[in-house]
Amino acid sequence: MPPVFRFAPSPNGPLHLGHAYSALLNFDRARATGGRLLLRIEDIDATRCRPEYETAIYEDLAWLGMTWETPVRRQSEYLSDYRTALEKLSALGLVYPAFESRAEIARLVAAREAAGPWPRDPDGAPHYPGTAKSLSVDERARLIDSGAPYALRLDMACACRRVSGLTWNELGEGPDGARGIVQAQPEAWGDVILARKETPTSYHLSVVVDDALQGIGEVVRGQDLFHATSVHRLLQVLLSLPEPAYRHHALIRDGEGRKLSKSSRSTGLRELRAAGATPAGIRRLVGLG
Repeated sequence: MPPVFRFAPSPNGPLHLGHAYSALLNFDRARATGGRLLLRIEDIDATRCRPEYETAIYEDLAWLGMTWETPVRRQSEYLSDYRTALEKLSALGLVYPAFESRAEIARLVAAREAAGPWPRDPDGAPHYPGTAKSLSVDERARLIDSGAPYALRLDMACACRRVSGLTWNELGEGPDGARGIVQAQPEAWGDVILARKETPTSYHLSVVVDDALQGIGEVVRGQDLFHATSVHRLLQVLLSLPEPAYRHHALIRDGEGRKLSKSSRSTGLRELRAAGATPAGIRRLVGLG
């Protein structure tokens, strides 16, 4: 079977050089190995994703000279797949609803940190500080029936007790130089969110479900997701999903050393095209020759 690769952007803003680098790496890997390249549109965030950005993704990638298999998988069309996975985790007793708002969580964290250090995940976000796990079944049901907003979280401690010796095969390199067989540390993330009341999935849950359903054998993505692989490997084992290899690549950064991002309005591919850039020039800019 030929290896399967994927590029999976979110249509919540224009693609920039960092996206071009990751997309071209996947495209080149697929060509070099005689593999297949899939395009996945990660559009579960209905408040930020827009059709015009999705159209721009197709146009930018085609301009770069890329081709991919169709049809394209759009996450918003497969929400039932994520619900099924969530139900499996719930049946294992690993999911619980937490009802605090973001503001309430911030106050709880501040109170915890006033008494001493409070754990934070590899991205710098504080671990969930609430007590929702201690709520009774009846109290949880009452709050849900009342219409209260909630997030469904993974009971990380309970989940980790079910899995031991968790690793992944790193074909690229982590931000700390790690490669080869890497020891996963999902507990560093605390009780991650798997879904919300209004959205039956999160990035962590949907990415492992999609990779499995699409038969992805090698995940090529940026080093900013290196540590999140620990959570993904945990979910793969809990859901009995196949394990892909991972190839994390260095990030394209701006002149001040910051990674490019849509939120910081990094220069988009469309703007570079309008300024006279060529596909070959983009390849040189990202170091692909």
